[in-house]
Amino acid sequence: MKAEIITIGDEILIGQTVDTNSAYMSKELNALGVSISRITSISDTKEEIIQALNEAQSRVELVILTGGLGPTNDDITKFALCEYFNTELIVYPDIEKYVREIFEKRGRPILEVNLKQAELPKDCFIIPNKIGTASGMWFERFGKVVVSMPGVPYEMKYLMQNGVLSKIQETFERPTVLHKTVMTTGAGESFLADKIKDWEDSLVNEEIHIAYLPSSGIVKIRLSKVSENRAEAQEKIDRKVMELLQIIPNYIYGFDDLPLEQAVGDLLLENKLTVSTAESCTGGHTAHLITSIPGSSSYYLGSVLSYANEVKRQELGVQQVDLDNYGAVSQQVVEQMASAVRLKMNTDFGIATSGVAGPDGGSEEKPVGMVWIAVDSKAGVVAKCFHFENDRGRNIQRASIAALNMLRLEINKNY
Repeated sequence: MKAEIITIGDEILIGQTVDTNSAYMSKELNALGVSISRITSISDTKEEIIQALNEAQSRVELVILTGGLGPTNDDITKFALCEYFNTELIVYPDIEKYVREIFEKRGRPILEVNLKQAELPKDCFIIPNKIGTASGMWFERFGKVVVSMPGVPYEMKYLMQNGVLSKIQETFERPTVLHKTVMTTGAGESFLADKIKDWEDSLVNEEIHIAYLPSSGIVKIRLSKVSENRAEAQEKIDRKVMELLQIIPNYIYGFDDLPLEQAVGDLLLENKLTVSTAESCTGGHTAHLITSIPGSSSYYLGSVLSYANEVKRQELGVQQVDLDNYGAVSQQVVEQMASAVRLKMNTDFGIATSGVAGPDGGSEEKPVGMVWIAVDSKAGVVAKCFHFENDRGRNIQRASIAALNMLRLEINKNY
């Protein structure tokens, strides 16, 4: 079964608002066995809405729209739907009562324009919105369905979970669609694809689809299978994942969108270990990732943000002679930083980063994107030089990911 999503709003087209609704809906629908074949963004005009509906309904059984259901004059979705389905707006007393109650509870005067939220198409199934004034609408014609929901993300999510998804399940027969995402770090997409080529070729026999989803420092390998037999499909995917674990064990850190910082935190908790950080080029981003995980206070003790060489000397005891001879971006300096912060914070591990984030400050010897990272522990100190990109933001992100991955590998090796 296929569906299309149509997002309505000039704010999306001009880049003022990021379309997060489509990502959420796609994920929820896919879990039900509904395949999203197309996502379209259109402007707030009746002509665009009607044209988009005509085109979508010629291709799929289910069309979902978001946006254009507010009380102001620029919100015209329900008027376009009335024209498309040859119906009219009528007042729904229960909706009007609820709208009045919302404003009374908030102690705000209700305007005539607010009451118009109770005017909805006559020939549709209303999906009540208990956290806002814009109701959801479900239309059926010629065996196909159109669903309209507000564009406000939290209201859309409420309607999806409290009416839309269950009604889709009741209305359509759907196959089982299973996904398994293998989270990897430490290698690029092309390297991984070459490394697991034979294994990837074997997926064809199992009718399993593979997709590589790269981001800064992370590559997701997603396996998907459509089947009428859920148990059989799950067994085939699980077996292929186990094979992959044997081929690239050091690159796999988790599954199903698990953040690397969560995986590293779990390892630290499991082994009752602690970590501290000394950051230069990453400017505290590594610490931010670690502390973004609830409960990180159990294993993360603190940081020294040694951006300037003076701080490296005074707070971490980095030797001036090494700064003079090798520079701040060097193995000698980053190893001293990692060892010093571990001792200073009395932790099991110390992580340090020093590099040229950019866009300026690079040289022929030490170009933008060059980063030294070290991890120190009772087993000794390990350091590695990385060469990333010319983009400052991505360099900071990738350096922090690389630092966490080095910590992960050291924990796995020594504990």
